[in-house]
Amino acid sequence: MKLLILTGLSGSGKSIALDTLEDCGFYCIDNLPIKLLDDFVSNVMLQDQAIYSKTAIGIDARNQSDSLYAFVDKLVFIRSQGIQCDVIFMQAEDSVLLKRYSETRRRHPLTNLHQSLKEAIKIEKDILKPVAKSADLVVDTSRTHYHQLRQLIRDYVQEGEALKISIQTQSFGFKHGIPLDADFIFDARCLPNPYWNPELRAYTGKDQVVIDFLESEAVVTEFFQDISTFLERWIPRFEQENRSYLTVAVGCTGGQHRSVFLVDSLARYFQSKAFNVIVRHRELQ
Repeated sequence: MKLLILTGLSGSGKSIALDTLEDCGFYCIDNLPIKLLDDFVSNVMLQDQAIYSKTAIGIDARNQSDSLYAFVDKLVFIRSQGIQCDVIFMQAEDSVLLKRYSETRRRHPLTNLHQSLKEAIKIEKDILKPVAKSADLVVDTSRTHYHQLRQLIRDYVQEGEALKISIQTQSFGFKHGIPLDADFIFDARCLPNPYWNPELRAYTGKDQVVIDFLESEAVVTEFFQDISTFLERWIPRFEQENRSYLTVAVGCTGGQHRSVFLVDSLARYFQSKAFNVIVRHRELQ
C-alpha cells in the first residue's frame, strides 16, 4: 500500500498537485487533521486495502501547531504498519506567493484583521518546519507553471517506476536564481559558452549544433565525468537513508546551453543504469 502526504505553503500549488494525484488513480483527501492520521490508517486504509491501496492526503497549516510537532511520530506509526509513506513538501518564494494571492484574490488561511498576508506567510513557514524536516521530496514551484507542475507530479508517481531512488535532473540559469529544491547544485559557468558564438546563440543545449560544439570541448567531457562519478559514489548513501528522490541541478549563466546539455547527458547516463530519471529545464519554456 502507498500513502502520499502532500503538504507545504499555501499558494504553492498543493491543490493542483492533489488534483493531479486524483487523476493518477489516488484516493485523495484534502486537509485531514493530523490527529486523525492514526485512525484513518488503522480503521480505513488497512480495513479496505482494495480502495485505499493508493491514497494521497493533503495537510496544511490549519492543523494546530502541537499536532504538527507530532507529525514524525505519526509517520513512524504508519510505516510500522507496512505502508509505504512518502512526504512531498511544496514551497515557493515569498514574492511569488504574494503575487499569486494578489492575482487570485483568495484569502490566505492564516490571515485575519490583525495579520497581513506577508506576516501570515512567515508564520506558516514557522508552523510547518516540523513537517518540512520530514519531507522525502521538496518541490519549489516559484518558476513552475500549471502544466509543468502536473507533469512533475505525474512523473513522481508513475506506475512501474524503478525500485532505485528517483533522480530529478534540472537545468537553470544563475541569473534567474538558484533552485531552492535541489539537493546538489553544480556550476557550469566555467565551461566554454556557446552563447558567445554568434552562429550558436539562437540555439539551446538540445540542438545538435550546440551538442557538437560542447562534445568537442575536452573540459566539458571532464566536467560531466566528474559529476557522474561523484553522483554514482554518493547516490547509494542516499538510498541507504531511505530517500525516494534526489534532485540534481546544473546551472549556467542563462540556463539555455551548457546546463541543458549536461542535464540531458546526465539523464541518459543514469537511465542507462536503470534509474528512474525526471528531466526538467527550468528556463526553456
